[in-house]
Amino acid sequence: MVPGRPVASRLSVAIVGASSVSRVPAEAARLEGILRQAGQAVVVRSLDESWEVADDDDLVIVLGGDGSILRTARRMGYRQRPVLGVNLGRLGFLTHCAPSEFEKAIGEILAGRFSLVEHLMFECEVVRGGEVIRRELGLNETSILAGPPFSMIEVGLVVDGEDAASYRGDGLIASTPVGSTAHSLSAGGPILREDLDAFLFTPLNPHTLTNRPVIDSASRIYELVVPRPNAGTACVVDGRVVAELAAGDRIRIRRATPRFMLVETGGHGYYRTLREKLQWGAGFRNAPS
Repeated sequence: MVPGRPVASRLSVAIVGASSVSRVPAEAARLEGILRQAGQAVVVRSLDESWEVADDDDLVIVLGGDGSILRTARRMGYRQRPVLGVNLGRLGFLTHCAPSEFEKAIGEILAGRFSLVEHLMFECEVVRGGEVIRRELGLNETSILAGPPFSMIEVGLVVDGEDAASYRGDGLIASTPVGSTAHSLSAGGPILREDLDAFLFTPLNPHTLTNRPVIDSASRIYELVVPRPNAGTACVVDGRVVAELAAGDRIRIRRATPRFMLVETGGHGYYRTLREKLQWGAGFRNAPS
């Protein structure tokens, strides 16, 4: 699949979704029929199982919401494939295509009328006593959450080995641009354009009013240090608890080699998504043409 070029050979397409979501099985069957009628090779898989992306997969179609996209990105790991998200959820920043638009979207993909937007991914390592005890690949964010007994914690930010800041509050979020519209946004962080190569650090309920979100280059290596965690303080990557933290643990975050690739069709650009999902578009809709 190359943007601007019609597809010359048959695509190998994987359809994935959480079968526990009521609409997924029926939509998967309907989409499979549309693809087979268009002459494409299709396999339907489930996010409920431990599937792996195949070497010959040209396109992965995800049915669900942003949570399904995150699970798919994690399952693909270091073998990322282009993804088309079909929104069966609520907000869906990453699932641009509505089920009613699918047939048109596939026609545009086959005709080469699509764009392929690459998103920054990161590696997160939990380091304890100088050894890596957990390593995760993520797309949205790494969060340090204070947890029970829900007293404030201190989180230090170290950039390329240099002490940068110390935050006292309920925790700290380190997010990618695509993750800036997730947990970080609800905590008062800014929205970063999805194709920027940067990390965003947003404190959670900081005790010091001068603590504000910080944006820095993805070319640097970041460490989050928790000198005195609570009993329930945890490191969370893309909504999943990956480690309960002990005193002195260091959370190392760096740019990952793979990039998450999202297929966009039919004018579903960045600002259209923001207008629709965040309801920014009332003025545009009401303005005279």
